[in-house]
Amino acid sequence: MEELLRLLKRYFGYSSFRPMQAEIIQNIVNKKDSLVLMPTGGGKSICYQLPAICMKGTAIVISPLIALMKDQVDALVSNGIPAAAINSTLSFDTQMQVEQLCLQGKIKLLYLSPERVVSEADRLMQSLDISLIAIDEAHCISHWGHDFRPEYTQLAFLKERFPNVPLIALTATADKRTREDIMEQLKLDHPNIFISSFDRPNLFISVKKLSGKKEKMQAIFHFIKDRLTESGIIYCMKRDDTETVARELMMKGVKAAAYHAGLASEEREKVQNDFINDRIDIICATVAFGMGIDKSNVRWIIHYNMPKSIENYYQEIGRAGRDGMPGNALLFYSPADMIVLRHFAEESGQMEMNIDKLEQMQRFCEANICRRRILLSYFGEAYDHDCGNCDVCRNPKQTFDGTIIVQKALSAITRTGEHVGMLILIGILRASAQKEIIARGYDRLKTYGAGRDFSQSQWRDYIEQMLQLGFIEVDYNAAGVLRVTDLGRKVLFENMKVELAKPFEREIKPKVEKEKKHTFRASPIKPVFYEDTDRTMFESLRQLRMQIAQKENIPPYIVFTDDSLNDMVDKKPLTMEAFSEIRGVGQIKQRRFGKVFVSLIRYLMDLPPLK
Repeated sequence: MEELLRLLKRYFGYSSFRPMQAEIIQNIVNKKDSLVLMPTGGGKSICYQLPAICMKGTAIVISPLIALMKDQVDALVSNGIPAAAINSTLSFDTQMQVEQLCLQGKIKLLYLSPERVVSEADRLMQSLDISLIAIDEAHCISHWGHDFRPEYTQLAFLKERFPNVPLIALTATADKRTREDIMEQLKLDHPNIFISSFDRPNLFISVKKLSGKKEKMQAIFHFIKDRLTESGIIYCMKRDDTETVARELMMKGVKAAAYHAGLASEEREKVQNDFINDRIDIICATVAFGMGIDKSNVRWIIHYNMPKSIENYYQEIGRAGRDGMPGNALLFYSPADMIVLRHFAEESGQMEMNIDKLEQMQRFCEANICRRRILLSYFGEAYDHDCGNCDVCRNPKQTFDGTIIVQKALSAITRTGEHVGMLILIGILRASAQKEIIARGYDRLKTYGAGRDFSQSQWRDYIEQMLQLGFIEVDYNAAGVLRVTDLGRKVLFENMKVELAKPFEREIKPKVEKEKKHTFRASPIKPVFYEDTDRTMFESLRQLRMQIAQKENIPPYIVFTDDSLNDMVDKKPLTMEAFSEIRGVGQIKQRRFGKVFVSLIRYLMDLPPLK
């Protein structure tokens, strides 16, 4: 360790390690596999760069972007460390020179793309004395990850081809299921897992609910008026928005530029270099910008639109305050973003997962509890106090002692053997006579009906807060059932006190869709609420069926039979596609009546109307 500290000071200028760095480096030096989760700016690179310097041979670093490779190689060379990259920007002669230096043992770190690793595995890599293989941005290998890249899945052969070479997988953002998938995909050999704190206490986190371009620009001008000489990034969902925002800023005399994939590569490179070298202060970019940019003096991040997941959001705000100095993360959120992003999610190959991630991001934006607690809980990190450095903490919402409420829910989860999701849990607490609850014997639990004094909407709010505060978690590998965390057990068994935010009083009215040809336009239904939520839904669906029958002048059973209504209650279809699976629903009835029935079901479940 004394030698490692000497090298750390000599090459990187630091006299001590950051948390967990020393343990990770020692693990690699001992030739053991590692999975490292460390936030942006936490010092991941040193974890493999320092072992590469002191170990015999050449380290292979797998990186997804040419810009990332260039930044890393330039930084290493400037520190006196022999490093190089082989990628498509090199001429044939230059590539041959780099290969010769590697074969002569004169390069300590060689950066390759995933595709290049596959092509070089049987040629160059077989001729090298490889000290270690580091896979950066390792979340890209996982289907569960927020930036899945098919080319990363080819890396599974590395452990088989180089069994005695330690593998280190590194990422700044990966939830529990992504971490497990990374280890499985890469076939890591009994890896030691290092999870650093995801807390970035120097970042002030805030969310503003804004939709119009005019109000967003006013908010941006207000935000930057005292920060005109600071470096910042404005992330936009659309390319046109990057150019519009940059143009508006430049008209006000601000040094700004747009960056997106539609620009010529030379122009993108110029904008990036100007930003890195402080020739421009603000870059307005799509999310393509930023990965691997080691600019430490970015002071703030603005999200012009809501990101599609918490992982994306966390990685992007991590580009501010990397030097440990105060930074700001401001996010603009609007329902319009949800519509666009939900459409993207539904069109994706992993619709269910992407919609779930999007809804978690929406809950973060709409939360009235400490935002940092929500972020850290998402990544599985216990955080039992408010941060004091987010907009909610600075302007706290009204709270109350919710210990008993949380204990009731935790007890109900525990008594089921942790085998239920949110809807069944609410049904148990509210003494629902749902078939599944009765069939499983949950009506005989001590906690059955223990929360009947709260509405379904209130319980949904409380349980979402419990998720956000880290008392429970969703097990996606077991059909989305709820699990009690270690922090939750403190509440349940050690009487740890819990403050909950008072739920917003929601007065939700079903939207009446514009009449379309061959579709039925419904009048608002006035449900009669029963203790049994399923009965409430069935009677409400009967009302709607009667309304249609009267207008069409046909018997109600011709619209839909009771069997069809019961199937709707059991399956609770939330999309038109799901509605088509209901017994007795053909294409014509789906087209004519599907939207009003699905909208009513969503209303009764406190979900947004069908778009």
